[in-house]
Amino acid sequence: MGLCLAGVNAASAETRRLDIVGTGDGIDVLRVIAASFMQQEGSPQIEVPPSIGSGGGIAAVGSGKAILGRVARRLTDAEAASGIVYKEIARLPSAFIVHPGCGVSAVTSDQLVAIYSGRLANWKELGGADMRIRVVRREDQDSTLTVLRASMPGWHDLEITEKSKTATTTQEAIETVRDVQGAIGFGPFSRPLEQGLTVLRVDGHYPTDANYPSSAVLALIYLSTLQDPDALAFLRFADTQKAADVITSLGSLPVKP
Repeated sequence: MGLCLAGVNAASAETRRLDIVGTGDGIDVLRVIAASFMQQEGSPQIEVPPSIGSGGGIAAVGSGKAILGRVARRLTDAEAASGIVYKEIARLPSAFIVHPGCGVSAVTSDQLVAIYSGRLANWKELGGADMRIRVVRREDQDSTLTVLRASMPGWHDLEITEKSKTATTTQEAIETVRDVQGAIGFGPFSRPLEQGLTVLRVDGHYPTDANYPSSAVLALIYLSTLQDPDALAFLRFADTQKAADVITSLGSLPVKP
């Protein structure tokens, strides 16, 4: 019995774990990449924990508290100068999602501006249900909102209605839209969003279409002094065709190394 327990303890001690911390954008994509990586013999346990934001991931990697991080924005000059390396792995379309009870599946970019400014207040004005539009937004520094302001028509100077709810993570935004009748929100597209939600077409284009107007970048970050073999192995795997196939299967675009 003692020998058996010793064997179990030894096996547990050999289990290696690597956390990749940071943004909630692309969390589904990165978790599936990690699962694919872990199918390889001798691979460590890869964990992609809930969001602490891009800034939180950068702080964790920069301070040495985390080996790998995940971000949905570019590094500032100061962050790059501190020795943090930025490695793009996927482009994530910025999707608009609504509660399925809204009865709307397509909008124009002008209608989105009207919704988020508060000028449109009921889904029946767009041919949907007689239901109040409940706007869910993100904080001003959010990466998806930053991308929308830079690329979505009419969003650069858009003043979002004060009646909106501010979600502090991508997951909170998604779950709010899923749970609240009449809700609309936005976040990086992945196939799981299609389960229990309606992903809107914008100006006739679905987020996976080539002409869709807006996308963000998911990147891994690490220190330039990185020597951890498990982290280096995962970074190499992120450049493989297998990882690219995973990214494509979830509706995102792989970034070639």
